[in-house]
Amino acid sequence: MTMKLTSDAPQWTRIFGQQFIAGRMVSADGAGERFRAVNPASGEELEPAFTEASGADVEKAMGAAEAVFPAYRKMAAERRAAFLDKIAEEIEGIGEELVERANNETGLGLERLRGERGRTTNQLRLFAKVIREGSWVDARIDRGDPNRQPAAKPELRRMLVPLGPVVVFGASNFPLAFSAAGGDTASALAAGCPVVLKGHPAHPGTSELVVRAVLRAIDAAGVPAGVVSLLQGRTPELSLALVRHPATKAVGFTGSLKAGRALFDAAVGRPDPIPVYAEMGSTNPVFVLPGAMRERGEKIAEGLKASATLGVGQFCTKPGLVIGIDGEETRRFAKKVGELIGSAAAGTMLHGGICRAYEEGVRRVREVGGVEVVGEGAAGEEGKVRGRALVMKTTVENLLKNKVLAEEVFGPATLLVTGSSAEELEDVARSLEGHLTATVHGTAEDVAAFGELIEILERKVGRLLFNGWPTGVEVGHATQHGGPYPATTDSHFTSVGTAAILRWARPLCYQNWPQNALPEELRDENPLGIWRMIDGAMSKDRVTS
Repeated sequence: MTMKLTSDAPQWTRIFGQQFIAGRMVSADGAGERFRAVNPASGEELEPAFTEASGADVEKAMGAAEAVFPAYRKMAAERRAAFLDKIAEEIEGIGEELVERANNETGLGLERLRGERGRTTNQLRLFAKVIREGSWVDARIDRGDPNRQPAAKPELRRMLVPLGPVVVFGASNFPLAFSAAGGDTASALAAGCPVVLKGHPAHPGTSELVVRAVLRAIDAAGVPAGVVSLLQGRTPELSLALVRHPATKAVGFTGSLKAGRALFDAAVGRPDPIPVYAEMGSTNPVFVLPGAMRERGEKIAEGLKASATLGVGQFCTKPGLVIGIDGEETRRFAKKVGELIGSAAAGTMLHGGICRAYEEGVRRVREVGGVEVVGEGAAGEEGKVRGRALVMKTTVENLLKNKVLAEEVFGPATLLVTGSSAEELEDVARSLEGHLTATVHGTAEDVAAFGELIEILERKVGRLLFNGWPTGVEVGHATQHGGPYPATTDSHFTSVGTAAILRWARPLCYQNWPQNALPEELRDENPLGIWRMIDGAMSKDRVTS
């Protein structure tokens, strides 16, 4: 059964628990597995039950996306921008029902979720501004010269064009900003790519409410209905079927290394490999240099506690390793961090699977010889999905001998590591895999003295912070949220900020084409008024002979 959903449909905040394909609600055939979201704070199963999308649903959604791609990719930037603005408006129009459902499914808290809703709508509007301005297509023009010797020089005109249908996987820890209408979806739609969403099984109701807001925006903006579809499910088979479908041209994912690598392997194993832009987590090392430790060790300890326990440590940018040189100031710092963490209350985690993974990660670290617990927060209530804050301590020598100590523990746990010299800190930096961020707390004198350490870190991360904390990612034009593997599968790109649009486009060069057959971005008169590179220089001018 299918049902057309329009802006005047009754009970539009009711949750149906079905798939949404090409603007229609598609009822299950009864064969799929049924599942419910669970309130992590109470353990209560939430209504309604959702049905696992079938292979037929995958075919319908991907087929619809492929069918509308030719029209959507050619849609004027102003129309796509108005569509993104309308999505933001419709999401805001849901009101408190959205944040209440998201809170019931994630336990993140109403205040946090209201802020996340604002981030979601703001980034939709930011991408609308980017495509209205238009220069993101990186238009380049090399004028030809038929009289050049010994061979004529051809006229070359190059710009970015959309890839095709994109599959986006919702993230558990950001039910709004990294899920149904989050950054991956917003940037793909801005680029001109249809999106098939795979809702996260921990917050399916939230995903449905948001996608139905998107569908109302589609209806109001006159956009082809197949531009966005939502499939729900929790089996790996569904996820892999979406990645392997021949119509899928790229994938956006935020989550665990295990899941992200499985999607990546499926994508490169296709007859026609496609890019997977997977952001898979990070330990986000923090180096506290001697001058900073001496001048403001207590303040740094307070900042560490706040950053490591923010959102019960469920941020991909949570600081999981803190490295410094042993000494009296560092020992006082460790004691202060232990006291602060010891006063931290247990917090509700996103779902039982994440809580169990956190407890298992902590157990692995604590079982390594030479690891000392210096602070442990209040225990969670028995049987509840709650994370207990923890700070442990070890040495550089022990860290380098035991790889498990450098692995991400997703939750409110941090490991303090002490070395005896600048050379040992450099050894730690060299041993690191790729991370989203690294942070240096230091003075001007520290920066001069530890130049080699900083140079090593520049090769290891996507964002290098000074005297700050990595939690809290600004959505802007210069943002880089990515890093070398295993932080992401492609360190050239970001999943946050306006440069995220570049993931969903590829270069296309036109050689010696007539003016009236060229895209507007490449025509001599520059009708869109965008910045272009003409013979190597940036300009908004008309191209002359």
